[in-house]
Amino acid sequence: MRVLIAALLAATATPALAASVHDYDALVVSPDGKTIATIEDAGSGHDTIVERAVADGHVVATLDPCAACDYSDLTFGPDGTLAFLARSDTSLTLQTARGNRDHTVATIAGIASTPRFSPDGKRIALLVTLGAQKQAGATQPGVRLVGEIGEHNDERRLAVFDVAGTVAADAVKPVSPAGRYIYEYDWTPDGKGFVVTSAVGNGDDNWWVATLDAIDATTGTVRQIAKPATQVNFPRVSPDGKTVAYIGGLMSDFGSVGGDVYTVPFTGGTPTDITSGSRITNTSLLWLPTGLTTTALAGDTMEVTRIGADRAQTALWKRQATLSAGDARVTFSADGRTMATVAQDFEHAPAIFAGPASAPRQITHDNDDIVPAVKAESVNWTNDGHQIQGWLLSPRTPSDPGAKVPMITVVHGGPAAASTPRFADEGTYVDLINAGYDIFLPNPRGSYGQGEAFVEANKRDFGGGDLRDILAGITAVEKQAPVDENRLGLMGGSYGGFMAMFANTQTNRFKALVAAAGLSNWISYYGTNGIDQWMLPFFGKTMYDDPDAYNKVSAVNYAKQAHTPTFIYVGERDIEVPPTQSIEWWHALKDMHVPVSLVIYPGEGHGLRDPDHRADAEKRTIAWFDKYLKP
Repeated sequence: MRVLIAALLAATATPALAASVHDYDALVVSPDGKTIATIEDAGSGHDTIVERAVADGHVVATLDPCAACDYSDLTFGPDGTLAFLARSDTSLTLQTARGNRDHTVATIAGIASTPRFSPDGKRIALLVTLGAQKQAGATQPGVRLVGEIGEHNDERRLAVFDVAGTVAADAVKPVSPAGRYIYEYDWTPDGKGFVVTSAVGNGDDNWWVATLDAIDATTGTVRQIAKPATQVNFPRVSPDGKTVAYIGGLMSDFGSVGGDVYTVPFTGGTPTDITSGSRITNTSLLWLPTGLTTTALAGDTMEVTRIGADRAQTALWKRQATLSAGDARVTFSADGRTMATVAQDFEHAPAIFAGPASAPRQITHDNDDIVPAVKAESVNWTNDGHQIQGWLLSPRTPSDPGAKVPMITVVHGGPAAASTPRFADEGTYVDLINAGYDIFLPNPRGSYGQGEAFVEANKRDFGGGDLRDILAGITAVEKQAPVDENRLGLMGGSYGGFMAMFANTQTNRFKALVAAAGLSNWISYYGTNGIDQWMLPFFGKTMYDDPDAYNKVSAVNYAKQAHTPTFIYVGERDIEVPPTQSIEWWHALKDMHVPVSLVIYPGEGHGLRDPDHRADAEKRTIAWFDKYLKP
């Protein structure tokens, strides 16, 4: 139930503005630490693969073997060979490139992701979904629910290819067994197998109960290493092959990673939390020759950390920014001494930082001249004994300095997630600010950034302590910024949409609400969504075993207390939060004579992807707030 609010609420950029920001995607550093590779748009609208020198960022080579293709999933082999996926309207291929030579390793009839070379560089593993009915992940639009339901699920399996060979689409034979969905994997150092996170059955639904397993690279035999009590991400094998590490914690969705670092013997056993009690949230993990290395969110700051043999976690590099690189947040050379990442924040567009792991420096400057649209301030407050952080966004140059302004609070999805600094150059945030609103992005209990105990603090208490934290945060903002208490709005998507619906029944402090893909009735939701397993870690029991816990946080049960005008929107084919949840709340508010509007966007899943739909949602959002918050 993650859905980042940016994905739900972003509007279409104007062509001139979109072209002004130079993005660096799928960043990886070469094994020798001398070059990096990224996917970049040179301004033509078509992406190319660009290799740059780590020393100063200058372009070493440009690779574009398919002018009709989009590229993704860059990865280096031990000898510096680059592998990637190339997608066109008619094909998906796994390719390699070395110098001016490129080679098609395999054609995939379906979807694929995450290529990785074997330790000796002679093979490439790839996650494949042959004959996929939909894009991977529960946030994608679901298939039409017609015919016999639940009898066929997409299977994501591991396939292994010889680097020198060429495999046609009809000859792709996955090595992992049918019926088991593979979420993530890591080669064992001897190249004989993999450590994976996997589950039997529906891949969208069962990640919350995934196990940590070993799979033989030749036979596909599966051996369970551990069945953790938490959700599991980033399985990584130690260089000696004896130990497996992973990030474990209370997580809302696959891909929304946060928790402590655990280790367990490769032969199997009980996992050990080696960062127990930490006040930070680990968000990615690598096991390098130099040791266990993570990225971690510590309040308003992202850290690159090293975990020593004594389990002490030390920050190597800190930056008040969002970091991204490849399938993690940082990428390292083979010896672990050189790192690279893409850093951005609300006021600084993306730039590549690379160099020594403890002191990377900015090596690209394509975006240095872009003038930020907003001013950002980190806000900290306490409530119910918790230390809490959020962000206040406002115009860089207020039109009337000192005048009271209306403010929109945006609640992130999740709840196990966080609002972190991403460059604001277009979309709803900027347009709301240009329309005269400040924006508050709180990270209440249940969010990442304050340690695992903080994430777990809103279990069985959605809309309780987390809402109190948000209201206390608004009060804290009002003490340091000229915010008009009488012109407050709140919006959010997914869990944030639930909060917008539920807050309507708990407080009259907001004068307008916008709920995207929200939940109004947890009882009916349990029986109609496509990912019911996610609720068990948060509620402890199924709805059938403990209906009171689900009724307690259902807005429909308190509809007579709702008075705030609400705009609601949702995707027609949303399987994470079906549109019936929005319809129920729309119906309840209509019966209570509360001003309400509902839009269901055709063909959309858990988040709007069609540019026209996104632009329409933004236009309606701003118009709704203007109607109820402007004099």
